[in-house]
Amino acid sequence: MKKKNLMKSLTALVLSVLMVLSLAACGAKPSDGGKDEDKDGYTVAIIKQMDHASLDEIADAIAARLDAIAQEQNVSIRYTITSGQGDQSVLKQLADQAVADQVDAIIPIATTAAQVSAVAAEDSRTPVVYAAISDPDTAKLTGIDYVTGTSDALNTEYILDMMLAQDPGVSKVGLLYSLSEPNSTKPIAEAKAYLEQHGITCVEQTANTNDEVVAAAAALISAKVDAVFTPTDNVIMAAELAIADDLAKAGIPHYTGADSFVRNGAFATCGVNYTELGARTTTLAYQAMTQGMDGMEDYYRMDGGIITVNTDTAAVLKADYSVFAQMAQLVEVTTTKD
Repeated sequence: MKKKNLMKSLTALVLSVLMVLSLAACGAKPSDGGKDEDKDGYTVAIIKQMDHASLDEIADAIAARLDAIAQEQNVSIRYTITSGQGDQSVLKQLADQAVADQVDAIIPIATTAAQVSAVAAEDSRTPVVYAAISDPDTAKLTGIDYVTGTSDALNTEYILDMMLAQDPGVSKVGLLYSLSEPNSTKPIAEAKAYLEQHGITCVEQTANTNDEVVAAAAALISAKVDAVFTPTDNVIMAAELAIADDLAKAGIPHYTGADSFVRNGAFATCGVNYTELGARTTTLAYQAMTQGMDGMEDYYRMDGGIITVNTDTAAVLKADYSVFAQMAQLVEVTTTKD
């Protein structure tokens, strides 16, 4: 069922992706997993789409799990961690280099990184085991026999249920996202449908750079929205620290698609644990390297169900979030600057 026309479609999609940042240098962090290089082993290229808290957490979890597997299996696993800095041309360079280096697996983190890596590996059939793709079907990452990975598909309705449970009087909601993020397409459509069904006005603001995100947040504050929703959008996540204080001081809770937003100042989310997602992705990558990919699924959806609340932000908002404890497991965090 792995069709060439799927790859042609994916190639076209990758070539049309909007580049959101200028070409930037990217660093690599090599490691051999602490093992003797004389032993037979494996090489892995970990490619982050950009640098921000969610993707960094996943990369750290992948590295930790690779080190653990190396110890457990008594093999050498060498890996590099690089970042495309949000630039598709940099991502292509990194993926092409990984293929040229004949790595045993590529682990791209986030959608564009995965799309670019899949195209780069088409001829070599290097296993591509991605992490944190919210909608693999829309991203055209299914039906390819050398591609699999983990999905952090968002339960948009549940997060909006949280919003109304905490404040039943919400009448106007801001939708803050990037048009260049495939992860945002489906949940934003779901949010619009949900809000329309509940008779709630929505105000959309989109952005593709940090400065644009700050301006978009300011526009939502001026529009006097009651709350803001952002899905697992990497562009907005990269700027969360720059907008969180302004939204909170304006009395506007920011509901988001990942706990990393919340750790950077957003109010609340319900989603997956990215450390667990990174570890699961690594286990799949090791399976692909050692056993091949026959029988592996197109992707593996991670379970969510954890509500994360930023208590610093809640204090500024003067928000009572006790109702969340009745809805799911509740985790409280404070703002971190990374």
